[in-house]
Amino acid sequence: MRQLTSTVPDRKSDPFAFIKRLELEAQGRVAEKARQNASTPIQMFLPGMDEFMRAMPNQVARSSLFAPIVNGGRKMHCGTELVSRKDAVLEYWGEQLDEADADIVLQLVFEARNEALGQPVTINRAAFLRAMKRSTGKHDYLWLHRRMKALTAATLVVEAKASDGSTKYRIGDTKTFHILAGFSYDSKKEAYTYTLDPQWRVLFGNREFALIDWPRRLMIRRGQNMAKTLQRLVATSSNREQPYALDWLKAKMQYTGRMRDFRIALVRAMRELERVKVIAKSRIEQSTKGKEQAVWTKL
Repeated sequence: MRQLTSTVPDRKSDPFAFIKRLELEAQGRVAEKARQNASTPIQMFLPGMDEFMRAMPNQVARSSLFAPIVNGGRKMHCGTELVSRKDAVLEYWGEQLDEADADIVLQLVFEARNEALGQPVTINRAAFLRAMKRSTGKHDYLWLHRRMKALTAATLVVEAKASDGSTKYRIGDTKTFHILAGFSYDSKKEAYTYTLDPQWRVLFGNREFALIDWPRRLMIRRGQNMAKTLQRLVATSSNREQPYALDWLKAKMQYTGRMRDFRIALVRAMRELERVKVIAKSRIEQSTKGKEQAVWTKL
């Protein structure tokens, strides 16, 4: 009877393949450990997040998940790869989200800051809307309820990569990751009880999150959602001088119009951020490679 030969490389026959296999196995163990840890309820400690700050993971804030879309411009995504940096891949299922949705998520994370992730948090709906400087009429309550439903349906797969190209973590693949794990509404108390997905702790890990000045965000004028998008982007980097290619910004903001119109809107948004003292010396110029870029100084 013929003996079968193993195709698994060993140290002697193929040392390079053997080392590669060990690396892949180690990456697999790290990823599995991260998934297990993400499922364990634990308080999310965010250094620097006081009453005047809100927090969002860098990988989310840099992506096109939230965009300054116009009314009626929401698309439905099904496994769409979002615009992001090269060190991350984000796939999204759900309704296109806008900057008002970003405000809701920022406030939901803030309200849950003293609770263990995965545990229920109760909020008064009127107080929640007022915290975002929104009205508390019937229209606003209906809007908030619709958006809570949309955020519960929204599903993400996030893969972050290290500088050498290896995977730092991947969530939402083997276990579904929802922006909002679930919520209920008590009409007598006029209160929501919601749960954040425990896997948020992976995205917020290693201090890889942006601290967003909440009072300044609330000072941004109505209709200046592009300025809100830029504020989140500015907060993801500690660099004082921040250049971004115009074509990348246009794609990130899901802007479908002409580049010349986008350029005008972008300048208006940068001026608004200068007014509320988030940035200074904003301008559009040519990069050393001859491409148009927006540049500003972070304050």
